[in-house]
Amino acid sequence: MRKRKRQRPRFAVCIHTDDPDLLTPRKIYRVLPDESAARSKYIRVVDNEGEDYLYPADHFLLVGFRPAVERALLQASS
Repeated sequence: MRKRKRQRPRFAVCIHTDDPDLLTPRKIYRVLPDESAARSKYIRVVDNEGEDYLYPADHFLLVGFRPAVERALLQASS
């Protein structure tokens, strides 16, 4: 059985939304891995309601942070 490499958390900044109740422009969101969605030009993010959902990838900019910042963001969102 092939071992999966543990992925670091990914984050994205919303740059456009069609539903301001679910996404807020300029807010940082956690991105969950979803290869199938990526092939269709979507990404899975945890939205303002705390649910993971597919959104068009062009509504976001992926951003990278140092591990300490990633941990702080994950703690703040839990």
